[in-house]
Amino acid sequence: MFLHKYSIMKKADEIAKMIDHSVLHPVHTDTDLKKGCEIAARYRVASMCVKPYAVRQAVEYLENSGVPVASVIGFPHGNSSIEVKIYEAEEAIDDGAKEIDMVPNLGKVLQEDWKYVEAEIAAIVSVSRENNTLLKVIFENDYLPTDQYKIRLCELCTALGVDFVKTSTGFGFFKDKEGHMVTRGATVDDVRLMRKHSGEKVRVKASGGIRNLDQLLALKEAGAERIGTSATGAIMEEALSRFGK
Repeated sequence: MFLHKYSIMKKADEIAKMIDHSVLHPVHTDTDLKKGCEIAARYRVASMCVKPYAVRQAVEYLENSGVPVASVIGFPHGNSSIEVKIYEAEEAIDDGAKEIDMVPNLGKVLQEDWKYVEAEIAAIVSVSRENNTLLKVIFENDYLPTDQYKIRLCELCTALGVDFVKTSTGFGFFKDKEGHMVTRGATVDDVRLMRKHSGEKVRVKASGGIRNLDQLLALKEAGAERIGTSATGAIMEEALSRFGK
């Protein structure tokens, strides 16, 4: 177990409990994983989100810390078959994951094959419910050309009993007008929209490009109850400085 270095007062602690600290970049190594777990334990965040192969190791690192491990399914593009996503979810849970962040098939979303999208989300809802595991469904809003896709996904997720709807993976790059590869990630407008069109029991997670405390607070005000970020240390040190230790 990693020792907690800081005594965190209520306000900063509330912020920590919003954060899913992530170590998900393709080039993150096992050394990065260990450092990430140290950060997650130090600030006592909501969860530590890791790549599927790393779940078991993260669980060991975080033993007795009170921080659960989350893992990603069909990440980041959602292209795996339903059967593979089921296997990924079951394996992550068997390895100790308590939360699952899933990307639906984005091509199926864009062609409005809602029957398929509903079936794959329902399949992972079933696995999650059988194992008392939280499920977050990632819309990857950067790829959705109008709000109607986001609204339809909110409605589907509400009907299926998903725990969270989530804005982005943080890896949804697209070409801008100048041909540069960019990503928007989480936006206040998207969080407001998703909060408005999701049921009372469905929470909203914002993820992608969240690097500082003011961004987190703006997204919280818009309706986000969880934040996915790899900038946890910077955000929490800013919170501790602003609100006191």
